[in-house]
Amino acid sequence: PPSSHIQNLPAPDLFHLKYQLAIMSDERGGFGRGRGERGRGRGDRGRGRGRGRGRGRGDRDENVWVPVTKLGRLVKEGKIGSIEEIFLFSIPVKESEIIDYFLKDKLQDEVMKIMPVQKQSSAGQRTRFKAFVAVGDGAGHIGLGVKCSSEVATAIRGAILSAKLNVAPVRRGYWGRKSGFSPTVPTKGTGKCGS
Repeated sequence: PPSSHIQNLPAPDLFHLKYQLAIMSDERGGFGRGRGERGRGRGDRGRGRGRGRGRGRGDRDENVWVPVTKLGRLVKEGKIGSIEEIFLFSIPVKESEIIDYFLKDKLQDEVMKIMPVQKQSSAGQRTRFKAFVAVGDGAGHIGLGVKCSSEVATAIRGAILSAKLNVAPVRRGYWGRKSGFSPTVPTKGTGKCGS
């Protein structure tokens, strides 16, 4: 269009028209952004309107527990008062969040051992790491978890999860003295160290 027509257009239309003219007159050839007939080129492909992938997710919290088992639903609704009720009826715990719900801040974990294990393959040895983790609340609940993974951090994370699922009550009593609260297990303990 003649330049007099361009000057009389409203501001947004003027911008779009100049943009189209710039694209049409770009006859550079070569690689990269092509010959100009593809609109905005390759760099902006798939973005569309708005902010792309992040739209609509700002109000949701990622750490909200959504139970998948019947026991988990009962716990979240507050129908089960304590973890002792679960142990009383020997209900299997399939979600670690159930243990987190009852023991919350009291739960402590300790990495007992990390050992490398090897598997012979055609290309040599494949080394993975096996982690042993104990979790407990210091008040009669303890669990031991084992996990093997190619990375130490992943093995520890998996072992903590496994230990939470294996939490069991410990019968405590007296051994050696009879005063105060029951501090330890009510039997003699034996242990072995070394090979």
